[in-house]
Amino acid sequence: MSFEIQDLPDVIRVIILLNLRKGKIRKTQLKKRIDKVCVGYTCVEMNELDEALNEMASEGLIAESKNSLKLTTKGLRLGKEWQSLLLKKEPILEIVAGLVDGSITGLVVILSAVIAELSASIAIFAALLTLSAVAITNFSSFLLGGITEDMADIMTLQNLMSYSLSDNPDKKERNKSLILIKQLFVILDKEIHRSNLYASIIVGTTTFAAGSIPIVTYLMLTQFYPLNILLSLSVVAVVVGIFLVRYRSRKTRVNWKMTFIETLAIIIIATIASLILGGIA
Repeated sequence: MSFEIQDLPDVIRVIILLNLRKGKIRKTQLKKRIDKVCVGYTCVEMNELDEALNEMASEGLIAESKNSLKLTTKGLRLGKEWQSLLLKKEPILEIVAGLVDGSITGLVVILSAVIAELSASIAIFAALLTLSAVAITNFSSFLLGGITEDMADIMTLQNLMSYSLSDNPDKKERNKSLILIKQLFVILDKEIHRSNLYASIIVGTTTFAAGSIPIVTYLMLTQFYPLNILLSLSVVAVVVGIFLVRYRSRKTRVNWKMTFIETLAIIIIATIASLILGGIA
């Protein structure tokens, strides 16, 4: 099965892959879910569903056992790709942004407290205020910006699929396919809003956690100066050097050394710039 959508069975297969990602399902239940997508339209007959299922079975995408359908390993992999394409479920950008912003904020707060020789109470207030501001900003920008970007992407994808389906010479099948695609994207619109809310919560939480851990370490061990500085900076180094670099390296499939140098350079430049701007202000 290719990613190109050319006819009705292709559309049905995409819906099947998205639905069977959640586990086993009976054929009658699957038909009901497709009917819900149609929202009152009779756009898929049982024989058309059977045709799509037979093709997917021949391609090794699904297996039937005890009157229940489930995706094979190959089908799960393909379903995940479609889910990532249509819904962007994997929060890669959110985790990276949260770890980077949180680490930079933690570094700036700790170094500012050391340079300015702030008291513990003032440092706590500054830390809470700064971290909260960055976390809330990330939450709101990812929520609004993410929804706007994803909606633009999903509209482009819908137009491309509809254009591909418009070449089908069978007028009846073409109309069914276009109706099904239109209704599918109406449902995806709701899913996109939900997934962007989750993504915004993830980036806000990750930002606050990545920044608060080193700051709390610094503030809790003030009586052990300068050990508290070393320990708090070590926490930042662990977050950046292990979690962030390892995560980026795995997702981008780039050698960890190159990712480490790139990440370290960005964080150093951003931290120095923040300290300079803070000093000017």
